[in-house]
This record gives sequence, C-alpha cells and structure tokens, in this order.
Amino acid sequence: MVLIADSGSTKVHWCLLTASGQCSDVFTDGINPLFQTTIAMQNSISNQLLPQISSLLWAGTLTHVFFYGAGCTPEKKVFVQKALEAVFKKAEVHVESDMLGAARGLLGHNAGVACILGTGSGSCFYDGEKIAWAVPSLGYILGDEGSAAVLGKRLVGDLLKNPEVSPLNGENGLRRKGYEDLKELFFKEQETSMADIIEKVYRQPFPNRFLAKLSRFCADHMDDPRIRALVYDHFVQFIRRNLKQYFQMPNDQMVNDQMVNEKMVNAVGFVGSIAYYYRPILEEAMAAEGIPVGTILQDPVEGLKEYHKSAVVPTTE
Repeated sequence: MVLIADSGSTKVHWCLLTASGQCSDVFTDGINPLFQTTIAMQNSISNQLLPQISSLLWAGTLTHVFFYGAGCTPEKKVFVQKALEAVFKKAEVHVESDMLGAARGLLGHNAGVACILGTGSGSCFYDGEKIAWAVPSLGYILGDEGSAAVLGKRLVGDLLKNPEVSPLNGENGLRRKGYEDLKELFFKEQETSMADIIEKVYRQPFPNRFLAKLSRFCADHMDDPRIRALVYDHFVQFIRRNLKQYFQMPNDQMVNDQMVNEKMVNAVGFVGSIAYYYRPILEEAMAAEGIPVGTILQDPVEGLKEYHKSAVVPTTE
C-alpha cells in the first residue's frame, strides 16, 4: 500500500491506495512546516490521521508515503519527513512541494504550466519530470495573488477601510457604489466584528486560514456586481503578475530545445478550491488576458494516484 497526501495550509487530503486499486480518502487539518514544528506535525498525523486509517492497515504493509505540501521548500521539507518517519517507521517517505504535486497531478509526464489557487497560490513550468522554473508566490503578505487568503484580505480591507465610498476606482475614474450594506451583511453572516478580525489576523496563529475562510462570503454573494468585480480583478492580478511571465521567459529557460511558450499551449492547468469553485470567472479572466485554460481540479490527488500507481505492489505483514 502507498499513502498519498496533498496538503495545503487549511487541510490535508490523504489517500491510502492498495494494490487492488481500492482508495480510502480521509482529511485532516493542514500541515505546513513554515508554521508548525516537527512535533506539532507529528502530533497532527498521530491524532488526526491514524485513528481514521488504522482499521485499514490490515490489508498489507505501508511501503511508501508520498507527501506534497505547502511550505515544503528544500530547507523545510526535512521537518515534515521526520514527522512522517516517526509515525510510519517502516515506510519509505518522500516529501515534495505542493507545487510539484499539482504539476504531477495535472500533467503527469507532460510539460506545461501548473497553478494552485487554494488557501495560498503558486505556479510553475513543469518539464514533465520536475519544476523547471517558477515565479515565487511569496505568501499572502507579499504575493499569493489568486488565493483564498488574499481574496479574504482584499475583501475585508475594502469593507473596513471606507465602506461609504468604495476604495476601488471604476472605469473613467468614477467611484463604485460603497460597501456599507455589504459590511453590515458581512458582520452579520460571519458573526464577527472589526476588533475580532484584527485580533485573529495580528495576534492569533494561522491568520491565512482565517482570511481564507472569510473569502467564502464572496462565493455566497457572487450575484452582487461589486463582489464579482473584486473576484474578477483578483484573478487578473494573478494572471498578470504570475502566469504571463511563463509566456515571456528568456531563451536560457528553453526546455528540450523548444521554446517554453510553444510547449505549454493548451496545458495551463489549475488545482485548488478557488480555481474549482470560481471556475466561470477564472475562465473569463483567462480568456480576456488571451491565455487558454486546460484542466481544472479541486485537488491533484486523482492525478497523483495515476502517477504513483507503479509504486503500489501487493504486500503482507
């Protein structure tokens, strides 16, 4: 058996895959070495994952763990590996970035551009085996355009700054309708206040998760033109600041003696809840910016099962 994991900052999707092709999917809180210690990650795995899969491990030996996670940079992924090896002592553990997981899940062994639009965001050019080049995401404070956390941050900022007059300029410099009514509705539905938001963003852990949850207000009110305009602009910013760079890469970024922008036509794929649930607006923004959309998945696990199927062999204790 093999265990495959796709981890964002909010949740981990685990898949226990047997040689017969059976797959058991379970979910736990997100694991991110940028925000958690090795002990905290180990406790999360032991306390949240093991109780859900312990009854399934009778089917055979767990031989491999393939973990793809947010924050799993070359410097940080060793801490996730130690946490997993402490729990799964007999398994061969592999830890890679969530970006590589998205690329493998979307593209398999084909070259192209893969994007993540979830709690955080990211993008890369994948040459069919590895990430050849990537625009840095920089996290929700400096970057992460297109993510749920930044969408929540922009929403809250617009609602709280000056709700009587929208801080966003419309066409020809005309001010859009203010946000006072949306602010009242937001506070009511989210059962929160300005003081509560400030407390959770600046003084409590995982502010990115908190902001990402607030972004769900947008999904509930997409019929409001102000919300729709915010989401549309959110995607345009991701495309212009990140995605378009892959079509303008210098000659020294060629892959297999072929220009990158020739290889990735019709292969710009997306994974993540934001891409999945806001698909119509994402596709509209992509079309307006002249870039075709490929596959859009809620998460890459289905593709990763196919990618790693060769590692699944019959075993017994």
